[in-house]
Amino acid sequence: MYAMKYMNKQQCIERDEVRNVFRELEILQEIEHVFLVNLWYSFQDEEDMFMVVDLLLGGDLRYHLQQNVQFTEETVKLYICEMALALDYLRSQHIIHRDVKPDNILLDEQGHAHLTDFNIATIIRDGERATALAGTKPYMAPEIFHSFLNGGTGYSFEVDWWSLGIMAYELLRVSAVPNARRAVSCVPQKGRLHCDPTFELEEMILESRPLHKKKKRLAKNKSRDNSKDSSQSENDYLQECLEAIQQDFVIFNREK
Repeated sequence: MYAMKYMNKQQCIERDEVRNVFRELEILQEIEHVFLVNLWYSFQDEEDMFMVVDLLLGGDLRYHLQQNVQFTEETVKLYICEMALALDYLRSQHIIHRDVKPDNILLDEQGHAHLTDFNIATIIRDGERATALAGTKPYMAPEIFHSFLNGGTGYSFEVDWWSLGIMAYELLRVSAVPNARRAVSCVPQKGRLHCDPTFELEEMILESRPLHKKKKRLAKNKSRDNSKDSSQSENDYLQECLEAIQQDFVIFNREK
């Protein structure tokens, strides 16, 4: 079983997110590691771009923090060691993740940590330095702010280690606050939902283009498009962008 992420093309164009999606796909197609959430397949249709990745059922660390879970020091050490191996591998591939935080670390059913979300990752080679302001502010290294605000010399792979250190402090500090809950091991309970079902239900209700209605919707759109005046400039621009995505999108199958 896998997890599938799908991104609506028109929404990506409107939010100026196409470049980020393509960069994430480019990176994920070239890497594979036991402590990453790995991409297995990518494909597209008229409406959406799809990414099929490892299915991790243990929930993300942010969820467990919000549930007031107390992690043992040994558990936090395990997470840090596994993330250190993941970051060392990414450095060997010239990749800065730039968004290491509890929200982007998923647990599998055995309790091992996996890094996900390469949406703002970047590739640097041959002594290059990154300069863009990117990341989640509480976890961002000082040199990222300095480079952006004061025109510093930029930053490199070290910023991910800073973020990992902030996360380790957060996990240990929360665990140190006295409460009635006992410290838990790193193995999530099987058969339990490790996410907020209310949030997931809201996401489904608010989804304007649900997958199960796709076939009917595409047929309706095709009929409507045939009856429209194709000279409208906005529609022409959108169509050009959609065609560019269709042409540039890379279909991927890790098994081949």
